[in-house]
Amino acid sequence: MPRPRERGAQGTKTLERGLQVLEALAELKEAELSPLARRTGFHKSTLYRFLQTLVRHGFVEEEGGVYRVGPKAFAVGQVYPRQNLLLAVRSEMEALAAETGESVNLAVPAGQEVLYLDQAEGSRLVRLFTAPGSRAPLHATGVGKVLLAFRGIPEGLSLAPYTPYTLTRLEDLRRELEAVRQKGYALDNEEKELGVRCVAAPVFGPSGQVVAALSLSAPASRLSLEEAHRLAPRVMEAARRASLRLGFVPAL
Repeated sequence: MPRPRERGAQGTKTLERGLQVLEALAELKEAELSPLARRTGFHKSTLYRFLQTLVRHGFVEEEGGVYRVGPKAFAVGQVYPRQNLLLAVRSEMEALAAETGESVNLAVPAGQEVLYLDQAEGSRLVRLFTAPGSRAPLHATGVGKVLLAFRGIPEGLSLAPYTPYTLTRLEDLRRELEAVRQKGYALDNEEKELGVRCVAAPVFGPSGQVVAALSLSAPASRLSLEEAHRLAPRVMEAARRASLRLGFVPAL
């Protein structure tokens, strides 16, 4: 019977081999057993056992004898950039919320929706709360319109109405997105929920791509359209500083 130290060494070696398989699949994109065995140097029977374990846990998927990296590996990998994003943006969110007294949100694209990652709550007695992890439509939110304007409209995007102010015609949405690109910010003018208004700006990553959107939201009774436009430069500046923290280098 292996001693505890020996079992630990064996477990570490098994883990290392499993990671080698994942790295090889990431390089090959997809592969059958034979080419993957050649890439890793593992015997086919050994490699097959590793692959079956990874498939069971969702780190690898298999279809017709072809293996590729699975959704669990992707989900784990996404933690790193999102954690970096949260660390870079959080202080700017808190500063903007403290300065304005309004709630500030951080959102990222998630398919045909936006996913809210974080919120810095405002200090006003009546304030808006958006739970991290909640989702919302791209076309009916300020953060969503920022992402659409700078990342493009996904094929088959639903333009379902939520209020009488929701943009439900593609040509109207495209016209709005062009204005967002020109101004550098977007408004949610009670388009997702009556009585709620938001102003949002893009957060750029190191490659220059928009990776997230920062928004300030408040009751429409307090945040008039005029006030939203007035606060837009402050939101844009907070998003700009967050982008610099992420490693974004603006064009000269």
